[in-house]
Amino acid sequence: MQEWTRALELIEQDLTEAVEVSTLARTALTSEYHFRRMFASLVGIPISEYIRRRRLTSATAEIIAGATVLDVALRYGYGSPEAFARAFKAMHGLTPSEARQPGAVLHSQPQLRFHLRIEGNTVMKHRIVNKEAFRLIGLKVRVPLVHEGPNPAIIEFHRSIDPDATKRLMAMADTEPSGLLSVTDKIDEERREGSELDYWHAVASTQPAPEGFESLDIPAGQWVVFETEGKFPDALQRMWADAATEWFPANPYFWARGPELLSVRPDADGTHGSGQLWIPIESSQGPFKSFSTSSSGKTL
Repeated sequence: MQEWTRALELIEQDLTEAVEVSTLARTALTSEYHFRRMFASLVGIPISEYIRRRRLTSATAEIIAGATVLDVALRYGYGSPEAFARAFKAMHGLTPSEARQPGAVLHSQPQLRFHLRIEGNTVMKHRIVNKEAFRLIGLKVRVPLVHEGPNPAIIEFHRSIDPDATKRLMAMADTEPSGLLSVTDKIDEERREGSELDYWHAVASTQPAPEGFESLDIPAGQWVVFETEGKFPDALQRMWADAATEWFPANPYFWARGPELLSVRPDADGTHGSGQLWIPIESSQGPFKSFSTSSSGKTL
């Protein structure tokens, strides 16, 4: 926590200057990829958005104190007063001149600090798996990221899938994780709400992909597997949040690049059930590594 707080203090040293996220990650003793992903999961906004808000909060104080829009825009690196005014209005809902009026309601981004808080109130059922290389075979679509509640794009995608295609997939499932999988890949590092990702309806297999299906080769690597039971989709969505806030801070691993695999076993009514979440990991005690994947095949 001390290293993460030091990283955030680097932003505060001079809010008029741009800061590289890679520098913050080095200060936090982690990789840039892990820093971006963990920050977004812990705080709820991307690190780039936090930096933008902190700089605009500081700039707003100068505007209220009487500085001109031109001077403030130049000090904070905006290309023009118009660009600064647009960013200002996006944050406050007001123009700089309106913000100077008595009674104007403004927004600010407080400085974040990380503190150690002992909770441990979430029991994380998990196991570490050293898995050999395998292949994902299935159908995929590009969808927006939805943090809470149903994802309409994914629901529509599943409705469009021919039941015979699902039966053919199930016949090729011959390795862990077993059964039909919901796979998310090529996710925005900062997990912005609405950003796009690859969503797969797939199985894990050692077989070649037949005509009409796409495939994704996954190299040998290490995974953490979480298990949960409860109401759908809430219980499943909480696994990602619990992984970031409870498990990763307490264990010597980084969240590695690569697809995230969800195996779901719904009850008869489909409103409850159990699930497994597979997340690729790497040891925090060794050099940074990442999964690399290659895909091939045709879309059905």
